[in-house]
Amino acid sequence: MSGAMLRMDGRKPNEMRPIFLVPDFVIYPEGSVLISMGNTKVLCNVSVEDGVPRWMQTGDYVGGWVTAEYSLLPRSTNVRTAREERGLSGRTQEIRRMIGRSLRASVDLTELSDRTFIVDCDVIQADGGTRTAAITGGYVALEIAIRKLILEGELRESVLVSPVAAISVGVVDGLPMLDLCYQEDRKADVDMNVAMNAQGEYVELQSTAEGATFTQDTLFSMIELARKGINALLEVQSATLKSYFDS
Repeated sequence: MSGAMLRMDGRKPNEMRPIFLVPDFVIYPEGSVLISMGNTKVLCNVSVEDGVPRWMQTGDYVGGWVTAEYSLLPRSTNVRTAREERGLSGRTQEIRRMIGRSLRASVDLTELSDRTFIVDCDVIQADGGTRTAAITGGYVALEIAIRKLILEGELRESVLVSPVAAISVGVVDGLPMLDLCYQEDRKADVDMNVAMNAQGEYVELQSTAEGATFTQDTLFSMIELARKGINALLEVQSATLKSYFDS
């Protein structure tokens, strides 16, 4: 591949940044993982509470709930990002919903036995792909919390439906690229976030033409890049969980 086709950090268009998952980064939550994808770092902590949200407390509902929260710490970015003390921005709400939907797709809610799993995703360093990193790391933290309850006999193995991971893709200078860093994302003509499970089924596709419209062929190229990236992430998730519970 010619030098002209290499990205600003030396990666090929289809190459992800290095990924690291550190379980038990915080000792207090039921599940905790620090995920690093290049310079993006997200801390994912899972808390388990009894009961479900009030709107779910109907006479015929049996099961539990999974929800997510997301925030950028003030100096996770180049300049200080103010805390959202007067309500959540539209961006934050959108990201929270995507993370929550993705993680709920990984479990059988009816098997959660009147519990709520809250996944707090705090970005401590942002360099693009924070929401997808939150989903990938958040799933591992969630499975750790759930497996602890399975080992204690509180939940059944069938509660775990399928691992879920997510990745960003985009078109930069006319070329589809995998796992965009911030500098690539800010100048991308097309931006896309993909969440998928281990069965190859899509949980969510978010795609926007930022600078130019795009064709169906370009869309398929981005989806294929995302599938390859997510399959690699699923392998890292699996290896991390195996090492954690075998130790």
